[in-house]
Amino acid sequence: MKKRCGWVTEDAVYIHYHDKEWGRPLYDDQKLFELLCLEGAQAGLSWLTVLKKREGYREAFDQFDPELISQYDDDKIEALLNNEKIIRNKLKIRSVVTNAQAFLKIVEGNQSFSDYVWEFVEGEPIQNSWDSIEDIPSQTESSRSMSKQLKKAGFKFVGPTICYAFMQSSGMVNDHVTDCFCYQEIKNEEGTQ
Repeated sequence: MKKRCGWVTEDAVYIHYHDKEWGRPLYDDQKLFELLCLEGAQAGLSWLTVLKKREGYREAFDQFDPELISQYDDDKIEALLNNEKIIRNKLKIRSVVTNAQAFLKIVEGNQSFSDYVWEFVEGEPIQNSWDSIEDIPSQTESSRSMSKQLKKAGFKFVGPTICYAFMQSSGMVNDHVTDCFCYQEIKNEEGTQ
């Protein structure tokens, strides 16, 4: 039996997410945008709740296409508030629209969103070496800097804890505990890039 991080439950959705996605470097602009929005939706809830609604979010938010989302009007917001496949919180829903608009301003400035967010770790994943999940911080200086910059750029639901969760999930940091099978696997992959 594979040893995993202590936060993983027996839920198949969670196991797949932990084993195949969490902590693995992600550089695709649209996928990073989706992940940042989903991390914001998670605020105050469990990540598993969001993961189980991820397909509903993709369907409701046009596969997280920032161009389309940036044009959402009040009627579309109202429809989203009635969509049971997503978390129906008005502030969180509106934040996705606001974030799409902020995202477009960044990429219109001839910078990829990937380059923009990866700058907070100088373009390279941080390889931590935590022995226990209790050792893992909820935020860092890098996530505080990212939060400050994203807020300045117009993003919402991007506090330092949300930003750190985003950094963990997108592989900007490898926060798998050292005895988790993914820890060494990800560390080895990084060495081959």
